[in-house]
Amino acid sequence: MLDTVRRLGFLQMDPIATVATPQQLVLFSRLGPYDSAQLDRLLWKQRKLFEYDAFIYPIEDLPLQRARMKRRRRFGFLKTKRDLWSRDFMRENAKLRRYILREIERNGPLLSRDLKYDAPADAERHAWWGRGELRLMMDMLAGRGQIAVAGRVGTHRLWDLPERVWPETEALPWREAERELEERRRRRLGAWLNRGEWHAHPEIPDEPVPDRVTVLSPFDGLVKDRDRAESLWGFFYRLEMYVPKAKREYGYYVLPLLVGDQVVGRVEPRLDRKTGKLELLGAWGDTSRVEEALAPLAEWLGAERGS
Repeated sequence: MLDTVRRLGFLQMDPIATVATPQQLVLFSRLGPYDSAQLDRLLWKQRKLFEYDAFIYPIEDLPLQRARMKRRRRFGFLKTKRDLWSRDFMRENAKLRRYILREIERNGPLLSRDLKYDAPADAERHAWWGRGELRLMMDMLAGRGQIAVAGRVGTHRLWDLPERVWPETEALPWREAERELEERRRRRLGAWLNRGEWHAHPEIPDEPVPDRVTVLSPFDGLVKDRDRAESLWGFFYRLEMYVPKAKREYGYYVLPLLVGDQVVGRVEPRLDRKTGKLELLGAWGDTSRVEEALAPLAEWLGAERGS
C-alpha cells in the first residue's frame, strides 16, 4: 500500500462514499481486496503517510508540501483577488486566529467542535464552511501549515500543532520544490501533450499490462484529467452527481471500467448499507466482464452482490 501511494504521488480525499471513499477506492483499483484499516495505521500510527489539504502524501514528501505552506503564508493561495480577500480575512479575524492557535497549543489535539466559538447573529451560512468563520479560519491555518491533522474521529479531523504531528524536515526553496512537483506530475501522468504530440515519460516501463478488470474512482489519476482521458482512450467522462437528475446522461456516481490498458465502459454500483448488498444501478459500453470487477469489490466491502 505504501509503495502504491509513493508511485501515485498522493491520494485525493473526499467524503462521498457511494461505494467507498475515493482514497480507499483508488487503492482497491490497484491492490484488489485489502485491509482498509492499514491506511489508518500508516497515517496515524506509523506516520508513514500524512494528510494535508484533503490529500494523503508519503511522509518523505513533507518538505515539498512545507514549501507550498510557506508560500501560502507569504502570498496566499493564488495570484487572484481571493488572495487580497484572504489577507483581509486573516487581519480582520486576528483575534479568532490567536484563540484557535492558543487552544490547540494548550489542549490539542482537538476537534473543531471542542473550540468555543459563537458565530455572530447576522453571520450568513456558507455552502462550504457553514455559519461563521471558525471552519474557514481553521482550513486557512491548515493550508499555511500552522495547524495539522493529527488524526480523525470518524470523518472529523483532530487538529494539533505541526511540530507535534510531523517530523522535522529541511526547508526547500519554492522554486526547487515547484520544479520537483512538476517533474513528479509528469512521471505520475506517464504521458503529456507537447505541441500536439503525446510523449511518454522515459521512466515508464514498456511492458504488457495485466489482463485485469477493475472500476476506477472519479478521482483516480488515470481519469481525473477528463480531457486527457478522452484524448488517450476516446473515453468521454464527466461526474454527474452535481447535475440535476433529469439532465444526467448516465447516473449520480458512475465509475469508469478498466480492462487491461483500456477504459471500455462505465458502471454505477451502489453499496446499500442497510441490506449489505452491492447493487448495480446501470452499465454502459462494453460491460461483458463487469462481474470480474464487482465480485472482488463486494468481497472487499463485505457485501453481497445485489441485482
